[in-house]
Amino acid sequence: MATRTVRENVFDKPDAPESYVRNGIRKDVKPAKPKAGTGTPKGSTSKVEVETPPVPEARLFKSWNHLTTGAEASVYLGDCRTLLPTIPEVKRSTLDLVFADPPFNWSRGYDEWNDKMPERAYLDFTFDWIDLCVNGLRPGGSLWINIPDDWAAEIVCYLKGRLDRKPPALMAMQNWCAWHYRFGQNAVERFINSKVHALYFIKIGREHTWNPQEVLEESDRRAIYGDLRTESKKDGMPPGMRVPMDVWYGKFWGRVQGNNKERRHYHDNQLPEVYLERVVRACSNAGDTVLDPFLGSGTTGVVAHALGRKFIGCEFSEQNATNAVERMKAGPIRLGASIGQSSAIFEQRRVPRVPRKKSPAAD
Repeated sequence: MATRTVRENVFDKPDAPESYVRNGIRKDVKPAKPKAGTGTPKGSTSKVEVETPPVPEARLFKSWNHLTTGAEASVYLGDCRTLLPTIPEVKRSTLDLVFADPPFNWSRGYDEWNDKMPERAYLDFTFDWIDLCVNGLRPGGSLWINIPDDWAAEIVCYLKGRLDRKPPALMAMQNWCAWHYRFGQNAVERFINSKVHALYFIKIGREHTWNPQEVLEESDRRAIYGDLRTESKKDGMPPGMRVPMDVWYGKFWGRVQGNNKERRHYHDNQLPEVYLERVVRACSNAGDTVLDPFLGSGTTGVVAHALGRKFIGCEFSEQNATNAVERMKAGPIRLGASIGQSSAIFEQRRVPRVPRKKSPAAD
């Protein structure tokens, strides 16, 4: 196993044991006893040696063009912290959209990645890849991060510049959304987790891309109450439609598991296509460049490439990269499935009324 030196994090307490967090529960990691004459001197907290798996050689894995849209897709193999500084679009700061769904440090059994880092090592890893993505964005570019409760607050504070360590560019928080799903992991000692945070930041410096008309849903006023007021809107949106709220749920929004048609059985942490479609449509245009530094099962690439975006993905595992490329070439299953649909949680209570037409005045 290789080792790397990790900077001490602002959240660390000098006398705190190394630990990791999963589903809101902190678990201590007992350090291995160093061999005689090795290890960190007693009382030193400036560095920690963390065992990591061997890093695969960073390289371009696959590159091709979409058969219909002609959009280019490139998948790189290796650690994104090594890959990103070498990718031309990142070096030129021309990325329009970055969507990141990083490992959560939940001790998942990934085939190659170490998903059980000490807390401060994981936070430094997180801030390192965020810095590279922020640098790669154009001014006005969008950054989305899919992250659980365990790390959301730290990431928000970091990107808002409220920690000792600062991001490389000013970022404005646009939304703190939540992806809500049913069938959260069962628990009896606390409330069951049934959400993941979707953090949306914009790099300050230029106008950002925002296409609300591409992701509209039916308003509750129409879907439930048949309210005529929503048929004569003055906000520029079509009658009966609205911009989605910041809690995302509904048909096809659940966890991808069981016999879900989208499910890739080799991957246990797969996002639904409707989630990525909303992000990609709202925050980029056809021809824009979209990056996912943690390709995983390939959902971002599947959707972005099908929508005519130039896509760049980074993946640590060669097996995941192979499967993701295969999936991207096959294309999405539910493209457009949630557009214009209602997310109302109540059944229709009133049939929409049709306004009466005034009869012509008598001559």
